[in-house]
Amino acid sequence: MKLVKINEAFEIGGNNRFTLIAGPCAIESEEMCLEVAETLKQICEELRLNFVFKSSFDKANRSSIFSPRGVGLSEGLRILEKVRSIYDVPVVTDVHESWQCNEVGAVVDMIQIPAFLARQTDLLVAAAKTGRAVNVKKGQFMAPWDMKQVIQKCCEAGNDQILLCERGSSFGYNNLIVDMTGLIEMRSYGYPVVFDATHSVQKPGGNGSTTGGNRDYVPYLMNAALAVGVDAIFAEVHPNPEQAFSDAANQLRLSEIRPILEHAIAIDNITKGVKR
Repeated sequence: MKLVKINEAFEIGGNNRFTLIAGPCAIESEEMCLEVAETLKQICEELRLNFVFKSSFDKANRSSIFSPRGVGLSEGLRILEKVRSIYDVPVVTDVHESWQCNEVGAVVDMIQIPAFLARQTDLLVAAAKTGRAVNVKKGQFMAPWDMKQVIQKCCEAGNDQILLCERGSSFGYNNLIVDMTGLIEMRSYGYPVVFDATHSVQKPGGNGSTTGGNRDYVPYLMNAALAVGVDAIFAEVHPNPEQAFSDAANQLRLSEIRPILEHAIAIDNITKGVKR
């Protein structure tokens, strides 16, 4: 199993306890990002979880052209850099175009490739060439074994610090389903696997001009993925999800995250044979 280094602080993979990659879906304000980062860092330190803060400067794949997208590249990177500096935590954000990669890679510790763009060769190569860890979300339209080509593209660009992320597969109209055997398949390629617990409960476009979903299912899918043996959990967390710019139906409440993580750790310890 390849161990992926994050900011020289810790590694994801192997038999390590799962890493939490979490934060609000979109960067809505500096104040909110700092609040979420501070709370999650404190909880993760108390629970002995490695933590990467995540938020997006631009939600470029909104259902409607009228939906808010975030604060933009420059302001988003400024806020992410501030989070990283104040709380000494690694940060990750997603990119949508190849030209963004160098600028984003100069600030973040990990670059994320959105699921709809997982086959975009130029984007994968540009992200890989930054030297940062690259978390690639498997497209909803892709089979697990299709991710072998993603691995090859990044490695050919000189970067083997790759994470493969499951976020559900299209299952009829406006619905996603998670095939847990796909997690096993992807992990067999020798790279750490991330489970995106909140996007997996989406109903894309299910509300017409916005995406629907049900956050109540998130802990169950998270625990199932940890029982399979994934290396990291991706979860979007917001102080007031109902008022969020995006994924209002799916994001976890910041005030409720601790018991969810405590249960998740118990499952992870059983799976990995950890006695604590």
